[in-house]
Amino acid sequence: MSIPIRDLMNTAIDAAYAGGRRAMAHYNNRVEVEIKDDGTPVTRADRESEEVILNIIRSRYPQSAIVAEESGRSGTEGASLRWIIDPIDGTKTFIAGAPMWGVMIGVEQAGKTVAGVVYFPALDDMVAAGNGLGCHWNGRIARVSDVADFSQAMVLTTDWQRATRRSKAFESIASQARVARTWGDCYGHILVATGRADVMLDPILNPWDCGPLLPIMQEAGGHFTTWKGEPTVWGPDGISVNAKLFQPTLDAIRAIEGAK
Repeated sequence: MSIPIRDLMNTAIDAAYAGGRRAMAHYNNRVEVEIKDDGTPVTRADRESEEVILNIIRSRYPQSAIVAEESGRSGTEGASLRWIIDPIDGTKTFIAGAPMWGVMIGVEQAGKTVAGVVYFPALDDMVAAGNGLGCHWNGRIARVSDVADFSQAMVLTTDWQRATRRSKAFESIASQARVARTWGDCYGHILVATGRADVMLDPILNPWDCGPLLPIMQEAGGHFTTWKGEPTVWGPDGISVNAKLFQPTLDAIRAIEGAK
């Protein structure tokens, strides 16, 4: 039986808020940093936040599959519900004491991403969306911008060096932009969803780095796709972009990467 999307979204909101508040106990508090096998950092805050999130989800929907950054895959294999969790997206930002890190939760039902939430605890900003329910930023309707030309656009990426190593596509788009910045990780994508930026390009992503972004961007009137234009959170990379710059962004990428 299908579960109402609003119920799933509300659970994701509750879990993201609780996990984020737990992480705040360690924010700017000299938390110890470990380095994982993949070379990325992890802290006690990441693990405790994820545990809080998992406990809430499992208490409400015990027959769920889960994909979480720190604990991996768990739950009921093949379940209709699958939760995609990043307890702190932007751990390096968290460690540095900057506030643009977020808790990300995406919800799939019957193989389709139906709801997504990103919460920024240090800013107390919550962005939530469900298919057919709109996208809301702290309770207000969130919409992408209507910028239609790169010359008027704010273009973002998480890591400038990584983006330019990937190909000249990002450099080409950024060189045309009114402003180009590295306000990265989930913060950059949410700036696009809320109309404060226009294009966000990530050259490398895991599913937990973008789990909630598909419904958030779509319900805000924009797009989240891979660099090839595929609307999925299971690709190797990602773009968040407003509707008017979507095709020009894909064309700019294809003009360079399509020639490989």
